[in-house]
Parts: sequence; C-alpha cells; structure tokens
Amino acid sequence: MALQKAGIQATVYEAYDGLADGVGAGLSIAPNGLNALGILDADEAVRRIGIPMTAIVLQSWTGKCLAELANPPDLPTMQFVWRPELYRALYDEAARRGIRTEHGKRLVGLADAADGVTAHFADGSTAEADVLVGADGIRSATRSLIDPAAPAPRYAGLLNFGGRLDATGLASTGGKMHMVFGKRLFFGYQVNDDGSGGWFINLPRPEPMTLADTRTVPAERWLHTLRDAVTDDRGPAATLLDRTIPDDLMVIGPMEDIPTVPTWSKGRVVLIGDAAHATSPSSGQGASLAIESAVQLARCLRDLPHARAFAAYEGLRRERVEKIIANAARTNSNKAAGPVARVLRDLFLPAIMRSLAKPEKLAWQFGYRIDWDAPVSGPAPVPAR
Repeated sequence: MALQKAGIQATVYEAYDGLADGVGAGLSIAPNGLNALGILDADEAVRRIGIPMTAIVLQSWTGKCLAELANPPDLPTMQFVWRPELYRALYDEAARRGIRTEHGKRLVGLADAADGVTAHFADGSTAEADVLVGADGIRSATRSLIDPAAPAPRYAGLLNFGGRLDATGLASTGGKMHMVFGKRLFFGYQVNDDGSGGWFINLPRPEPMTLADTRTVPAERWLHTLRDAVTDDRGPAATLLDRTIPDDLMVIGPMEDIPTVPTWSKGRVVLIGDAAHATSPSSGQGASLAIESAVQLARCLRDLPHARAFAAYEGLRRERVEKIIANAARTNSNKAAGPVARVLRDLFLPAIMRSLAKPEKLAWQFGYRIDWDAPVSGPAPVPAR
C-alpha cells in the first residue's frame, strides 16, 4: 500500500498456498505504528479489529505495582490485536485497493541484473521486476540469498505461550494490560469489559527448543508445566490457565531476535521487517517497526534510484530499530532472571520503572513520525556498528 501511494506498482508473492486465517497469537500496534498506518489511510482498518490499550501495568509476583506506563498523551491509543484478524484486515484492505497477491510462491533463488531482478519460486515459476523486497520474516530466504553469511536468529532464553478466552471469570482491566514478573515466568493479561480476554506467558528455558519441538509436546503437558510455574504467584494467572483448554493453548515457540543484520540490500534486492530487523516480542514494537520501514522504503523509492534509495532507507532506519532490539534483549534478561537476580530485580526495578514511565522517556519510541511529503534527498549516514 505504501508503494502504491508512492506511484509504484507492486505484486505480493506469498510463500504459503492459503491465507493466514487462524495463524498466530496476540500483539500490539504502538502509537508510532498507527501513525505510519495513518499515512496510508489504513489505521482505521486496524482500529476496527483492535482493543484499546490505555496503559501497561507492571507488577511483581507479590501483586505489588512496579510502574504504570500510560499511553503517551497526544498520540494514538495503542491497540491490542489478534494476529489473524490483523492479517485479514490488512490483506482485505490491500485487495480492496487493487493490490495483487499470488499465493504458493516460495522464493528459492534470484537473478540480479543491471536492468532488473528475476525471482525464482519453488513451483518453477518466475517473476521479473525493477526491485525485489524481501518481507519474509526472521528466517528470511531473501536474506540468505543476498548474504549467505547472514546471522541466524538468536534464542532469547524464553518460550512463548498464549490463550484467548471468551469468559475469563475476571473483572475488566479497564483497557490496561497487566504484566507480571512472576517467580518462575513472565505473565501478561488483559480483560475486556464483556469478560473476554487474553493472556501470554514467557517461560524461561535455558536450552533452546525449535517451534517444531515445542509443538511435539502435548498441550496438556505444557498447561501442567505453566500451572505449576505460577503456583506461588499472587494474581489471576492460575485462574486464566485453569480456564484454558488444551485445544485453545497457543504454543508460539521460542522468543528470538537478530541484534544486527549487516547486509540490508544488494543490487536490486532489499530487506524489510523481520528480515532486516527482527526484535523479540518483548519490545512490543515488531509490527510497528515493520510498518514504519514500509512507509520509509516507499518514500525513498519514490524519490531516488534504487541503489541510493536502499542506502537512504537503511540510513533512516538502522539506528532506531537496533536500539529497540537491544532494549528488548535487556527486558528478556529480566524475564529470565534466576533466584538471586530476581531478588535484585524486584528490589531495584520500581525505581528504574518510575524513571522510565515518564512520557518524555518514551517519546523517542512512540512519538516517531514520518513526513511523507518531505523529499528524500539522498542517503543518510549509516551509524557505525
């Protein structure tokens, strides 16, 4: 949609044969992500399926409030969305605007030439274009094709689970997402006014597990493990887990990131989203950063030849996204704290969070705005890394 706004015709070549309805758990769209969607007049499509998040309440396992991070004033209200509904809202909006998507096109090779690039797909078909944008995730095939030495995802020491309940049995949290540093795991939940809601858990596990490995474990066993891990915590975690049946448990798998991707573009090929800057879910910014990058890349391609456009896009984005990735990694270390580190965390975190909860401390993340009408004159310097 951003490329279309820039006057560039684009076709989506989707690796999977079908739609992603029913795939994925919950995530948030931050104010900066909504601002970027607003440039494309696509923010209302997200608000229609979103649940407002007016604040994030951080708590200890004892129930003590460590901090409350309110939605920054004068910015759009953060939205909690379920990924299948977000996917469908944006897919349908793109289709409504005449943007074509071809399914079953898994990229296996590319041929980059002076006058264009050819994508080769697993079904034997090809597609030619002026540029190829690899928006294919943390295990990007495009990234490996332009840089065989590109880093692999890094395990964050946590496994991710979630659940969606029509009846939580709990009172509404008033639009606030509660996040609890439990004794043995990290737990988050939000209850809507009608009693429905959702929860997520980050379970520390030193030994890495692949997504496939986590899904070979029966859901009943995972629920038993999670219930056991919240035994000492004072809060609603046990209640929400007891109301979650095995068929409704979302086994999301390992939490991962990539601290830095050295090569964002080569020739006529460029990376975007998690392919270029994969942050762990702890940032709460993964989707919003991808939306920002889409708008910035479209601006650059609107105003500059592809080589200069790719350099300008990287210069605009790298420092910001890698700072957010690093911040999320520090959050992960707090979530996976051992017994001694947990005591120190609970002792010092309230003072730290009171400082960070100030609106001006969050402005660099949430207040990020893109001036679509401003011309892109050339590459901005890429910070040393």
